Amino acid sequence: MAEEQTELEERIIIKDQHTKEIDLVNRDPKRINEDVVKVDFEDVIAEPVGTYSFDGVWKTSYTTFTVSKYWCYRLLSAILGIPLAVVWGFLFALISFCHIWAVVPCIKSYLIEIQCVSRIYSLCIHTFCDPLFEALSKICSNVRVGLRKEI
Repeated sequence: MAEEQTELEERIIIKDQHTKEIDLVNRDPKRINEDVVKVDFEDVIAEPVGTYSFDGVWKTSYTTFTVSKYWCYRLLSAILGIPLAVVWGFLFALISFCHIWAVVPCIKSYLIEIQCVSRIYSLCIHTFCDPLFEALSKICSNVRVGLRKEI
């Protein structure tokens, strides 16, 4: 009974990974576009003190900017959103495929094959270089350096 319950929960978890509910209110939960695309009217158009336009022009400009930005974004996302989602989905699937089926196996294969070379290299270093550097260290161990200040 407990095994069947666990198996059922695992199936639900696996299904939920592909059919999870999306948040229609918070559409950037990881805040990846927080600093990039937050452009308001005040970020683009500003009038310094002493050079003000008519209040009606300023209000109309604000409304025009805000509404046109809103509707242009909605129109572009309606026209290009789904095709670009397909392109990006394909691209990231391709990257994942290459990484899973080519990059990681190549790296693992290289690490397995280089292990033999690493052992031979290590043996050569210990055989030839260690005695040489040990002899040099014994020669140089009696060297004394002294500093004198001459007036």
